[in-house]
Amino acid sequence: MSEQQPLQQRKVRFDFADTPLHWVPNEPEASHIMNSLHLILPAEEFWFCRVYNKALPLVTDPQLREDVQGFVKQEAQHARAHDSALTPYLLRHGIDPTPFTQRIHWLFDKLLCDYPLGDNAISRALQPWWLRQRVGLIAAMEHFTCVLGDWIITTRSLDHADPVMLDLLRWHGAEEVEHRSVAHDLHMHIGGSLPMRWVFMLIATAALIFLFSSSVKSMMRQDPATRYRPGFLKLWYHLGQRGLLPRMGDIGRSVLRYFNPSYHPRTEGDIRVAMDYLAHSPAAQRAAQEKAATA
Repeated sequence: MSEQQPLQQRKVRFDFADTPLHWVPNEPEASHIMNSLHLILPAEEFWFCRVYNKALPLVTDPQLREDVQGFVKQEAQHARAHDSALTPYLLRHGIDPTPFTQRIHWLFDKLLCDYPLGDNAISRALQPWWLRQRVGLIAAMEHFTCVLGDWIITTRSLDHADPVMLDLLRWHGAEEVEHRSVAHDLHMHIGGSLPMRWVFMLIATAALIFLFSSSVKSMMRQDPATRYRPGFLKLWYHLGQRGLLPRMGDIGRSVLRYFNPSYHPRTEGDIRVAMDYLAHSPAAQRAAQEKAATA
């Protein structure tokens, strides 16, 4: 159920004209790991929206229905914001995202679509089951986005980084904390169970490690300033020790929390910190002013 005001879509825009490729100064590896979000999230979050629109008719609780609708609008805006960084930002700096984005579009548009086995009688009969599985997977993924979102809005180690890119990530992170409970509540509402939750967390953990490592490899191999070396988790560990990424131990503990039978996402992050950032985000402020001007 809602923990705050109704979820609103903030129609933010970002201008990356002056954003350097290594937007965390002198830290190309950390920059590329966080830039992976631009490659992964547009396809992933538009997929979230499609799945949730399929699940919406199953929602009988009015408040949860409103939350799901707000979630879909926010996730669609997240996808658009990260997608807006691909051409004017990455391509301008000589990074072609298509070798990776072609594969991730296949993952979400083909493998995880409504009818991955084709539109036939068996697929149609399995639709209710398949929908629950995808909603459960999204709930596990949203656990990670909330944990990462809480880190990006509370860490001070990136305050010196490019302000436009930092605002994009912090605006997104704050909204992930804002709607932290919706995916979990929807999963449980349509028949999710504790064992299913555990299975989906294991799948989501492996999938996200693979997606991040693959996208980082794709970008670092195109950047003359970096040389990709095997060992993505080792790289993350060392950057986390320096405060440039969330500490791996903190992420691991957050995964363990998800396995607690009494777990609920309302314990993740601080909603007051998230809402305070959204009240002061330059992009969110511009969006609110533009909305007021056209009202």
